[in-house]
Amino acid sequence: MPQFTVNSQRFDPYKNFKFRVKWDGRYVAGVSKVGSLKKTTEVVKHRDGGDPSSSRKSPGRTEFDAITLERGVTHDLEFEKWANKVWNFGSGLGAETSLKDFRKDITIELYNEAGQLAITYNVFRCWVSEFLALPDLDANANAIAIQHIKLENEGWQRDYSVTEPAEPSFTEPS
Repeated sequence: MPQFTVNSQRFDPYKNFKFRVKWDGRYVAGVSKVGSLKKTTEVVKHRDGGDPSSSRKSPGRTEFDAITLERGVTHDLEFEKWANKVWNFGSGLGAETSLKDFRKDITIELYNEAGQLAITYNVFRCWVSEFLALPDLDANANAIAIQHIKLENEGWQRDYSVTEPAEPSFTEPS
């Protein structure tokens, strides 16, 4: 694991509102919310035969929770095109799923307040398990129409090559 230098001048944690999502080498337009990255490792309990009063614990299988991406409804078709690779109604018997490319790796980038890249996570072998194309519509509401996709994945990893940026400082005019 790489060694990190800690910026002793930074006391504030990063905010959760400056981020971008990328897949197929391109940033995805208008993503307004990204669900949390969470993994859970099962606990395997076992006992030694000579010590029946207590148990030992060791790690078992690790599961990675699905990630939800949300954005306002626009004419951009990226969410829908990806969702259709898993199941495209009317494509013909045996051709409903695009087995070649229904999985994608995605990148989630977090930026500091100055707009500098601070943290990157790579999420592997994602595929769309849920697609909300159009939410409930309400003529009495005052809201944005939000669509979302739910991405199943096979794990994620922080990109340690992205290091803490040198934060800018403004000088007063003389």
